[in-house]
Amino acid sequence: MKTTQKIGTLLMISGFFLASCGSNDDKSAQSAAAGQLKEYKVLTLEQRSATLNTDYPASIQGQQNIEIRPRVEGYIEKIYVDEGAVVKAGQPLFKINDPQYEQAVRTAKAGIKTAEAQVSTAKLAVVKVKPLVEKDIVSAYELESAQYTYESALASLAQAKAALVNAQTNLGYTTVTSPVNGVVGSIPFRLGSLVSSANTDALTTVSSIGNVYAYFAFNEKRLLAFTKDSTGKTLGQKLAKLPEVSLILADGSSYPGKGKIETVNGLINTETGSANIRARFPNPQGLIRSGSSVTVRIPNEISNAILIPQSATFELQDKQFAVVVGKDGKTKNVAITVNENTAGNFFVVETGLQAGDQIVLEGVATLKDGTQIKANVQQAETVFADLK
Repeated sequence: MKTTQKIGTLLMISGFFLASCGSNDDKSAQSAAAGQLKEYKVLTLEQRSATLNTDYPASIQGQQNIEIRPRVEGYIEKIYVDEGAVVKAGQPLFKINDPQYEQAVRTAKAGIKTAEAQVSTAKLAVVKVKPLVEKDIVSAYELESAQYTYESALASLAQAKAALVNAQTNLGYTTVTSPVNGVVGSIPFRLGSLVSSANTDALTTVSSIGNVYAYFAFNEKRLLAFTKDSTGKTLGQKLAKLPEVSLILADGSSYPGKGKIETVNGLINTETGSANIRARFPNPQGLIRSGSSVTVRIPNEISNAILIPQSATFELQDKQFAVVVGKDGKTKNVAITVNENTAGNFFVVETGLQAGDQIVLEGVATLKDGTQIKANVQQAETVFADLK
């Protein structure tokens, strides 16, 4: 009997010992699991302001693209400029040989001298006849005739002077000058080429690029949104309210000057479904040339928006997702919709998230619903430091 009691007592002690060990093992496992939770950077969302940019491909044209054509016929004697040269208004571009025009000037000058001599002769006749008429030696008819001759001589002198002016004008046309400040285009003619106003090709084109025009297009949807805009009643008022626009050059750099949208064509092109827009940019240094391909960037200021880094999203089956962390520290994939225009490296969330939600910033594509994570809360000022 005593032996049986001892065995029972030993079994009870062993049971308590095993239970105690099992409890300690469970606590150790829980502690180990907590220590193995992967840490993720998270951010608590809040409403912010941002600038959304919309880019439009555009082409550049000079404020004036003037074809230079000869006013007189002749052979090109000199070419004073080269293609691409920057010229000033009045600067000589071409010289057309001018012997016949110089001769015309000399002839016109000689004609003036002849006419002046005729005027002097006619005037002397009037002076001579006038006292004879007063003394009734000759009839008044003689005086009238002399007077008419004198007036005819004056008219001939005026005609000779007009011929000189015309000859000098034609001679001046033999030096072809630039009508504006600008840049010389291609020159299809060379020395010795016969040119005239009847030529199909112009001597060259001078593009005035002190200001340049950027031409781009609004699609029908964008044009309708602009038309419905309540910032102004008239087109002029709406244009005045538009912000200044930027220009992105072909190498991806930003042009330093800001431009202004000046005209919006209300007629939609039936082939493209878009309307032409024109923006003007200052170009004092001639950096932008006519014919360049650029991008016009139109900014749109927004406020009270939910912004998230693009790295905090992933795509699955043509849908955009973000990972939200619940109060229990578990993750949940949430479908979101974002604005098609981005604010730098950030998306503007339209649906799916709201202020106060906590999202995972990195590695979101590998997280499954219900994953327990260790949150490393980031400051909004650090996350959005690059937002402009």
